[in-house]
Amino acid sequence: MRLDETHQGDLVVVRAVADDAVGRRLEALGFIPGTRVVVGRRAPLGDPTIYRVRGADVAVRRDTAREIEVDPLDAVGRDVAGSAR
Repeated sequence: MRLDETHQGDLVVVRAVADDAVGRRLEALGFIPGTRVVVGRRAPLGDPTIYRVRGADVAVRRDTAREIEVDPLDAVGRDVAGSAR
């Protein structure tokens, strides 16, 4: 699943980031594979969305969030298949 497909309150872990200039910028902001991300508020018109990454709130537009592959986690930090991360 891609980060732009998540909903407010979701807990996900980054699986992969695009291998281009946008992906490198996202990694510099903390979107590194293995990192947990909490989906926060969305702007009134739905874009951008605030994501909590490594203790910081980062606003990312939908088209940029599309560059990040994520896996969903449950409330205790396990992937939906049940293995701990």
